[in-house]
Amino acid sequence: MSSTPFPDPRVFDDAVAAVALLAGPEHRLLYANAAFTTLFGPRTIGLPAREAFPDPDAGGFLSALEDVRRSGRPRQVTGARETDPGAAAQARHFVYSCTPVATRTGDGILAIAMDTTAETDTLQRYEALATAVSQMVWVMRPDGTMNELVPGWEAMTGIPWRTRADDHWFAHIHPRDREPLREAWLTAAAADPPRIFEFTFRVRTPRGEHRHMFTRAVPVVRAGQVAEWIAATADIEDSWRVQLRERLLAQIADSSQTGLPQAFATVVDALVPELTDACLILTLTHEEWPVPAHVPLYAARIATASRPGLPAPPALLGQSVAVSPAVRHILEGGEPQTFSLTADGNVPSGFVPPVTERWLRAAGATSMTLIPLTVGDTVLGYAATATCGDSPAPGAADTELLREVVHHAQQPIRTVLEHGRDRRTALRLQRTHLTRPPAVPGATLAARYQPASSTREIGGDWYDAFALPDHTLVLDIGDVAGHDLTAATAMGQMRSMLRALAYNCGLSASPCDVLEQLDAVADGLEAAPFTTVVHAHLTRQPDGTWRLSWSNAGHPPPLLIPAHGAPRYLAGPEADPPLCVIPGAVRTTLHHALAPGDTLLLYTDGLIERPTATLAQGQRHLVEAAHRHRRLALTDLLQQLQDLSDHRDDTAMIAFRADAA
Repeated sequence: MSSTPFPDPRVFDDAVAAVALLAGPEHRLLYANAAFTTLFGPRTIGLPAREAFPDPDAGGFLSALEDVRRSGRPRQVTGARETDPGAAAQARHFVYSCTPVATRTGDGILAIAMDTTAETDTLQRYEALATAVSQMVWVMRPDGTMNELVPGWEAMTGIPWRTRADDHWFAHIHPRDREPLREAWLTAAAADPPRIFEFTFRVRTPRGEHRHMFTRAVPVVRAGQVAEWIAATADIEDSWRVQLRERLLAQIADSSQTGLPQAFATVVDALVPELTDACLILTLTHEEWPVPAHVPLYAARIATASRPGLPAPPALLGQSVAVSPAVRHILEGGEPQTFSLTADGNVPSGFVPPVTERWLRAAGATSMTLIPLTVGDTVLGYAATATCGDSPAPGAADTELLREVVHHAQQPIRTVLEHGRDRRTALRLQRTHLTRPPAVPGATLAARYQPASSTREIGGDWYDAFALPDHTLVLDIGDVAGHDLTAATAMGQMRSMLRALAYNCGLSASPCDVLEQLDAVADGLEAAPFTTVVHAHLTRQPDGTWRLSWSNAGHPPPLLIPAHGAPRYLAGPEADPPLCVIPGAVRTTLHHALAPGDTLLLYTDGLIERPTATLAQGQRHLVEAAHRHRRLALTDLLQQLQDLSDHRDDTAMIAFRADAA
């Protein structure tokens, strides 16, 4: 004990801290200041400690007093107590120090206490909140020591928490995520000022599978230095799968406007590298399913991708493989199956084409999973995924996720297939109507049709050329609204009706008369909702010229490319409306003389319309290209003009050139 007598304790009367002085073997209470009374309630001076502090929760304080008396060393203790009824100002949580001192009555102990109720409540709230919203909360200090505030690591991985950050942690992180995780952490820690660290990575579970985790660590800065990092780690596997599914469906929905290769390429890109190291999709060469057992079955490569760091996958050149009985059995069963590959990377025969087998060996493939691709009851092919190098083979949950992702692509792929069937049907229907132009004495004819690059943008454009009994040449160009099989069907009806009306009326009807009759018939039969068309008659004159008469129902104007002079559009003072818009609309017939060598071009709007330019700009480009290539033969001229189209819409053209004198 100290030999210097303690000064008069009344010096602590106005102190903020709670101060009490006790002395003697019974620790009699000699003094307590106002702050002590406020925090712990009134105490009787002169009583031994056990009588002055009879509270049920005062045992820790009394034990600390006795320990200091025996050892002669100070002690600091945290404590908690039940407050007196109605005494809201008393402390529920506190920290106090007990220091040996010498008093005028003998050895004593000076007790100084501070109220920590607010701080303790705040910490408890934080821990409760962290427990509610996160699976694990932890603290890391600059020296690398770590503590779990809210446990979760052992339940997540099956191994105990380690109290120091070292490479042992990375053994439980997915190999593909280790280096990115390390680099992201070092970048966040080295920033000035340090910034919040956020990262998603995969952790191995006790079953050997991997689940996606998200960690957010916030730096706590004191005196300009990072004192510690407070971090929360949550299992986000379920939400990650939902987001992956939504992203895949959105991507494939976009690609469903193109074609099957693009749709499957989207599936491959969604799987690599998040779910597998490499993926190849093969489609069966037979459209029907099931295929009789005696019929050979082949599968061709249609889409492929590999993660960064692996050799580039072989180019898609239509390589195929004869499907083995083992693969055929998997396709018939409809369930994925994983195969471990030997150390030399050899692949079972008949699984993938030889070019892919060579790639798998070069990439160090360790496993392969085959996943049937089905739409309804039809098997389209299969996906072959592979893990390479130190990547673990997929577990049951990983394989199920692969199957689930491929399954979610079923509906968009079905849409692609339906669009493809519609496109093929529309093309076949359209080509039956787009016949070769007839031979015409004294003139040359050429026609061209180009379907759109999209699977959906096809169906409504047509051209026609035929001679009436009196040798008058009829030229038609038209466009039915819509870009699908319905539009193609309506196009066939409108073309056939226009041809029949024109042939039946002959020269007794002008072009406008024919279109008025077509308008009435199409509207009455509801053959088409909206159609534009140019209907023209060409009659050869004795002097070698041709008399052109035409009527235009809302269609782009004909382009005249004269033998001499600049090309120009042939348009009347006012445009007539399209067909099936205004019942009983009165239409006009226009006239022009074509000199020997002159060229007349009829075309559809796909040649001049594009999203990046105005209609006037498109028409100007057509005039410039026609002027530039005017000396070419008609077939070559149309081929050059076709380059003006961006192929977003189908285009039809028919050209007439009067023989030179």
